[in-house]
Amino acid sequence: MDRLAYRVKRRLLGKPLTTSRIGDEKLNNRTALGVLASDCISSSAYGSEEMLRVLVPVTGAAAFTLLMPVTGAILLVLVLLTLCYSDVVMLYTRAGGSYVVARDNFGPNIAQIAAVALLVDYIVTVAVQVSAGTNAIVSLAHLMAGGPTPMDHLQLPISAGVILFLAYGNLRGVREAGRLFALPAYLFMVAIGLVLVVSAVRGLTGGLPHADLHSPGAIPVGTPSSGWLYGASLFIVLRAFANGGSSLTGLEAISNGISAFREPRGRNARRTLITMSCVLGVLVLGVSTLAHFTHAIPYTDGSPTVIAQEAHFAFGSGALGATGLVFVQLATALVLYTGANTPFTGFPYLASFVAEDRFLPRQLTRRGHRLAFSNGIIALTVVALALLLVTRASVDKLVALYAIGVFTAFTMAGAGLTAYHWRRRERHRRLKIGVNALAALVSAAVVLIFAVTKFTEGAWLVVVVFPLGVWALIRINREYRNEAGVLGNIEAPGADLPRHRRHLVFVLVETLDLATVKALRYAHEVRPDEIRAIHFAIDDAHAQKLAAAWEATAATTVALELVECPDRRLRHAMVELAARTTEDGATSLTVLVPRRTYSNALGKLLHRGTAEEMAKALEYLPHVAVTILPFDVSRALHALAAGRAPEPD
Repeated sequence: MDRLAYRVKRRLLGKPLTTSRIGDEKLNNRTALGVLASDCISSSAYGSEEMLRVLVPVTGAAAFTLLMPVTGAILLVLVLLTLCYSDVVMLYTRAGGSYVVARDNFGPNIAQIAAVALLVDYIVTVAVQVSAGTNAIVSLAHLMAGGPTPMDHLQLPISAGVILFLAYGNLRGVREAGRLFALPAYLFMVAIGLVLVVSAVRGLTGGLPHADLHSPGAIPVGTPSSGWLYGASLFIVLRAFANGGSSLTGLEAISNGISAFREPRGRNARRTLITMSCVLGVLVLGVSTLAHFTHAIPYTDGSPTVIAQEAHFAFGSGALGATGLVFVQLATALVLYTGANTPFTGFPYLASFVAEDRFLPRQLTRRGHRLAFSNGIIALTVVALALLLVTRASVDKLVALYAIGVFTAFTMAGAGLTAYHWRRRERHRRLKIGVNALAALVSAAVVLIFAVTKFTEGAWLVVVVFPLGVWALIRINREYRNEAGVLGNIEAPGADLPRHRRHLVFVLVETLDLATVKALRYAHEVRPDEIRAIHFAIDDAHAQKLAAAWEATAATTVALELVECPDRRLRHAMVELAARTTEDGATSLTVLVPRRTYSNALGKLLHRGTAEEMAKALEYLPHVAVTILPFDVSRALHALAAGRAPEPD
């Protein structure tokens, strides 16, 4: 009969999938675009707003003009990275992206920089995307009600609930996650496309309204002074560019999740990547252009968002306008939430790759009930929830942690491909080297800009975590290699033959019952040189009663030995006895520990399990082996109730 925990898991997650079904759990291009591109295209919902958060307090209304060249610079970086990652998915058709590129071209230790970068990025992505999605819902309530609502206080619980829901969906398996999470990406494209078209029509007819820059709750508008770029210093422009770089996060998702594509993987992944980049470019440019014309301004608490204001300006008031606003905001919230799903695909695959290379615990390589990497999904969920709680689901605080990780991964991918093509003689070699080297340099520059300009706003945490994370992964790998070196030392001839002249078996006795008899029977079956039944006398009265019962019974031929234990340190006494027994180096000892098991909850509650504790106490002693022998008490009770005599085995 299945255990209760398994029955609950089966009810929640569905029937288990066999390993042979792995090949069936693949995504076609349309589904892959919806699932893997959600993180990338949904970044357009807050990328322009994050640029304005830096520019508006310094340059005032001129920020909406300065926004356009900064957006242009972001789009140029997008083109470079798209070319770079088109190369990645054609050359590396296993999941892992920049990690695999760095590992194959720079070695496993250097590759851990990319591993830490991607792992950090995935964790932050979940928190950012979910928080931004909740902002979209709060913004809808704000605009519909004409001011703040009780929804403003539900940001954290809503976001936490969404993360748990995403984890559940992914634990059910890739196909179910694909079907569930593909549609919102297309709804978002339609919604923003509708906003752009309606806004263009209203703009051409002179009916597109402007935002009130001094609305209560809006970010204070600065006054531009004379100087370069409307009073904005180079530092401010670089900060805005760094914030805008959050628009490009998620671009690596397709290369990291390429294993989810159908064959031919490389070609299908490249087509999806190019489509995704084109959509992202149009959305980022469109949102920034609308902000340029409408002067949609960020608010201090994040609500209403810039994209919500743009939808409100486009559709206007009235029933039709409210319907359009609801559609856009729900589509935005859904795509942001499903954008947070992308790490649930990429993180477990990457973690399994790193674990296969023995830089993370090997438990992350195991597929779960529905063929998903369940341990990776659970680990991502726990850490993302912790980050959400620490930042109180604030997008502004989370963005400070965001782009460093992903642009470090971009840097490693570009540099790795540069090294790859440098070592080969092929067509268009110089062009490929130039494109990938430029992508690496630009990405490294963004990392540096972000680390400097956002250092005091939280980027210091990522800067500190990076070297510690790389050190931890390398330390795990060293431990695995040391263990393998020791455990693999089996080349000596006849290594499986016994090395000890004498073999003893101790049967630990708590009371004289069927469990003890089963252990004694097993002791005889292994045919040792000597069998000893050991009872540690913690309670003198119980020990004497046990000795008398043992003497009177004919059930056993082994004498009972009482060992004094006046300080009641049972495990300590067992370790001392085992050590004395094997100290001559010629004696091996097997300790048999009877364990009484109970299928009902009351039986488990009424009986403490000491068998595992005894086994743990002895596991570090040389020449000592411990075997726990379970005896099912509940089955014995059922046999007795049925009129049958219970047996020791």
